Amino acid sequence: MPLSRPSLAQLEMRGNFINRHIGPNPQQTKEMLAELGISELEDIIDLAIPANILNHEPLKLTETISERAVIKHLRKMRERNKVFTSMIGMGYYDTVMPAVIKRNVLENPAWYTAYTPYQAEVSQGRLEALLTFQQVIIDLTGMALANASLLDEATAAAEAMTMSRRLSKSAANSIFLDQDCHPQTIAVIKTRAHSLGYEVIVGDPYQDLEQYDFFALLVQYPGCKGEIKDLCAVTAIAQAKSALITVAADLLALVLLKAPAEFGVDIVVGNSQRFGVPMGYGGPHAAYFATKDEYKRSVPGRIIGVSKDSHGQLALRMALQTREQHIRRDKATSNICTSQVLLAVIAGFYAVYHGAEGLRLIASRVHRYAQILAAGITQLGHQVLSNCYFDTLVIFTPNRAKRIAAQATETNINLRIIDADHIGISLDETTTRGNLRDVWQVFASATADLPDINVLDAVVGECIPEALLRHDQILQHPVFDRYHSETEMMRYMRRLARRDIALDRSMIPLGSCTMKLNAATEMQTISYYEFNALHPFAPMYQTHGYQQMFAELEDMLCDLTGFDAFSLQPNAGSQGEYTGLLVIRKYHEVRGQAQRNICLIPASAHGTNPASATMAGLKVVVVACDAYGNVSLDDLRTKTAEYHDTLAALMITYPSTHGVFEQAFREICDLIHQHGGQVYLDGANFNALVGLSRPGKIGADVAHLNLHKTFCIPHGGGGPGVGPIGVGAHLAPFLPDHPVVEGVNPAKSEHGTIGTVSAAPWGSASIYTISWAYIAMMGAAGLKRATLTAILNANYIAKRLTPYYPILYTGKNGWVAHECIIDCHAFKKTCNITVEDIAKRLIDYGFHAPTVSFPVADTLMIEPTESEDKAEIDRFCAALIAIREEIKAIETGVADVENNLLHNAPHTHRLLLDKWTLPYSKRQAFFPNSDQHDDKYWPPVGRIDNVYGDRHVFCSCPPPVDDE
Repeated sequence: MPLSRPSLAQLEMRGNFINRHIGPNPQQTKEMLAELGISELEDIIDLAIPANILNHEPLKLTETISERAVIKHLRKMRERNKVFTSMIGMGYYDTVMPAVIKRNVLENPAWYTAYTPYQAEVSQGRLEALLTFQQVIIDLTGMALANASLLDEATAAAEAMTMSRRLSKSAANSIFLDQDCHPQTIAVIKTRAHSLGYEVIVGDPYQDLEQYDFFALLVQYPGCKGEIKDLCAVTAIAQAKSALITVAADLLALVLLKAPAEFGVDIVVGNSQRFGVPMGYGGPHAAYFATKDEYKRSVPGRIIGVSKDSHGQLALRMALQTREQHIRRDKATSNICTSQVLLAVIAGFYAVYHGAEGLRLIASRVHRYAQILAAGITQLGHQVLSNCYFDTLVIFTPNRAKRIAAQATETNINLRIIDADHIGISLDETTTRGNLRDVWQVFASATADLPDINVLDAVVGECIPEALLRHDQILQHPVFDRYHSETEMMRYMRRLARRDIALDRSMIPLGSCTMKLNAATEMQTISYYEFNALHPFAPMYQTHGYQQMFAELEDMLCDLTGFDAFSLQPNAGSQGEYTGLLVIRKYHEVRGQAQRNICLIPASAHGTNPASATMAGLKVVVVACDAYGNVSLDDLRTKTAEYHDTLAALMITYPSTHGVFEQAFREICDLIHQHGGQVYLDGANFNALVGLSRPGKIGADVAHLNLHKTFCIPHGGGGPGVGPIGVGAHLAPFLPDHPVVEGVNPAKSEHGTIGTVSAAPWGSASIYTISWAYIAMMGAAGLKRATLTAILNANYIAKRLTPYYPILYTGKNGWVAHECIIDCHAFKKTCNITVEDIAKRLIDYGFHAPTVSFPVADTLMIEPTESEDKAEIDRFCAALIAIREEIKAIETGVADVENNLLHNAPHTHRLLLDKWTLPYSKRQAFFPNSDQHDDKYWPPVGRIDNVYGDRHVFCSCPPPVDDE
C-alpha cells in the first residue's frame, strides 16, 4: 500500500519541537490511554477537570515556531541590544567567566537540571560545590558562617534587617541606612520595612548616627560612590545602642580590604556576581549572607553542613533550615525556599580556578587601573573627589555631567550620572589600558595630550590606608590550590557532577516541583554575549532587544493566564508570593480599607505561603481541609463571615497542593470576593492548567508563576528561579517600580506602587529568554498537549501503583491532576519501614526520590511531567513495585525486620571493600533490576546522619582526609 503524501506543513516540521519536548510518542500515549480506559488525549478534559474552569476562548499565541526559527528570531532580538563598556558600577560589573566553567557547568545539564539537594545522598557533588562557595564567603568576610546564597544583594540586605529585628535587644523600631548604599538596596529595604511597620532612616552614619535610635544599621563597604571608610566608630556607636550592624560588601574588593568581621560587625551581605557571573541585565546572580556562629539558627535560606554517613565517612547535607517553612510556616525566619545555587556554584568554582593568588592579581589590577585613571583625569585638569577607593571614582563636573556621559557613549562607554555636577566611573576585571585612554579622551580638551599609563603607574601611590588593607591569608583550604590548570579543573567539576542524580541521568519525579525538560535550544541564549553582558541600568535605547522580549513574554503570559498585566521583577516564587500580597495590601489601602490584614491559607498550602503572608504584614488564619484534601467550604464560610471587615486575601494553590482539581474553585473565589477580599493563586501547579484554564478569568486576582517549573527555566540545583506575577487591571497600577530605571511599571498611578522588591528592574532578566523560547516553540496547541500529557502521565502512574500503594487523594471520577500522592504510613506499623527508607532505597534503583512527607507526612508525592516517556515511567513504577515486594518480605518475616534492604539503603561501593555480612545478596543490594548492569549509579555516601549534623554544626570545608 503506497505511503500517504505528507502535507507541506508536515515536511516543514514547524511543530517538531513539541515531539522533542513531550516524552511519550503516539504509540506510548495510546497505550497509556488504553490503560486508563480512554482513547483520546482530549477525553481527559471531561474526566478530570471541572467544566466551570475551562477556557473556551482561542489563545492569541502565534503558531508554533521551529527551533531554527526561534534561534534566528532570538539572534535578531539580541542584535537590538547594544553592549557598551559598562563603567556604571552600583553593584554590577563586567567579569570573565572562565571558559572551562562556562562549558562544564553553565552549559552542562548535569549541573543545571539538578534539584535542590533535599536528598543529600544523591547531591554530594553540588553540596560540595556549595560548601566551597560558603568557604569563599567565610574567608573574604572573616565571618564564622555563610549560607549557600540568597536571591540578590538588596533582598539579602532586607533579610539582614529582619534578622536584626529578631535578635536585637533594642526597643527602637527604626533601621539606619547608609546614604551611600546602592539605591536599589535602599528601595528594597524601604518596601520590606513598610510592610513590617519599621521606620527607615537614610543618612550619613559617619556624621548622624549618635542622634538616632535604631535596631539595625546597614553600611556599604566600599560605598556606592566608591569611598572606603573605617567602620570601627560606627560599629561602636551601633553596639552601644544594642543594634546589629550589617555591612554590604563588594566581594572582589574584600580580596584587598580589611575583612568586615575585623570591625566587629554582625552580618555581611553582598553579591558574588563579580566572581565570573555575567551581569545579564540584572541577573540571576548569587547573593551571599555571612554572620556570627551564635546567630546560625536565625540565618535565612539554606546552609550546607558536614555530617557523617552510615559508614562513618564525612557526608554533606543541608543543615538547620532545610525545610523550615514547612515546619514553622508563618513563624519561619524567612520565606526564602531556594535561591541561586547554579550561580553560587559558578562563583565558587571561579575562586577555585583562580585561587588566592589569582584573585589578588585580578583585584590588584582593577585597583591599580583605578588609581592610574584617577591620576590621568587629575592631570587633564578635572577634580577627582575620591580619596580612598578600590575601583570607583567620583569626578566633579560642574553642570557638565550629562554632556560628558553623552560624549562617553560616543566611544561606546557608559558612565554613571550621579547628578548634574558629578560623574561616577567604576572599573572591573575586563578593564584594559585602551579603556583608560578612551575615558581620558572624553575628559581631555581637543589639544591636550593623553597621560602616559606607564609613567603614571610608576608614580601613583596607594590610596587605601594600611589599617584598611587586608593582612590575613585567604582561601587556604587545599581545594583553592589544586585546580588551576584547565585539565584538572575540568576533571574536578566532572568528578563532582557524576556524584549527583540530575535529569541527564533519570527522571526526577518530585511532586510540586515540575522537573521537566530544559531543552538545549531554550538554553542557548544564556550564553549570548548581547543578552548576558548588559548592565541593568544601561540606557534604555541600548536595550531594545530586552524590551522587545519582555513585552512579548508579558503578552504571552497574559494570554495564557487571562490576567491584564505582569511584573517580571520578582526573582523567585517566594518573591512572587510576597509581591502579589503587597499589591493586594496596596489595593486595599488606596480604597480606604487598610484594616484588611487577614490572609486565609488552607492547611495544605506550601510553607512559603504563610511565611510570605507574614512578611507582607498580614495575619495568617488557617482554613481546614476536608477528608478528600479539598478546602473545607464550611470552614471557609465560617472564617469569611468572621473576618468580613478585615479579610485581605485568600492564598490558594490550583490544582491543590494535594494534586487534585478542586470542584469548588470558582465558588471559593466568589465567596472571598463577596467578603471584600482578593484571591491570590499560587501558580506552582500551573503546569496542569496551561492551555486549558486561565486563572484570571475564573476568579483569581493575582498569581505568581514559577517559570522554573511550568516554563522550563532549569532548577539549577536550587536556583535560579523566577516568580513573575500576573494581575487584573485593578491591581496593575500597584506593580513594582524601580528607583534607577524609569518605566518598569507603565501603569503606575498617582497613588504610587508597592515599591521595589528586587535589586534589578526586571529581576533575573537573562533567563526569561528560556521561557520565551519554550512558549514560542510549543504554541497554543503544543502547550495544551503538554498539559494533557502531564495529567495523563500522573494518572497512569496512579493506576500502575494503586494495587501496591494507596493513592491518598483523587478528584473528579477518581482522577488526579498532574501529580499523585501515595500513602506509606501503614508500613511503619506493619514492619517499621518509613517513607524515608523507601526514598533511600529508590537510590539503589537509580532514582531520585519523589517529594517526601509533603504536603502530608509519611507520603510520597510524584510528578512525572509531560517530558518523561512511558519507558522511563514504567521503569520508575517497576522500582516502586519491587520495593513494595521488599516491604512485603519484611512484613511476612522472610526478611529481617531491622537488617534489611530498605533500612540499609542506599548501598555504596564501600560495602564491597569488606567481607559481605548482610542477610541478602549483592545483586539484591546493588542491582535490583537488570537495566542497571550497563549504567549503574553508585551513591557516593551511605545514609546520612541528620541528627549528628544538627548536633555538630560545621559549615565550612573540612580538612582533607585520606580515603581508605
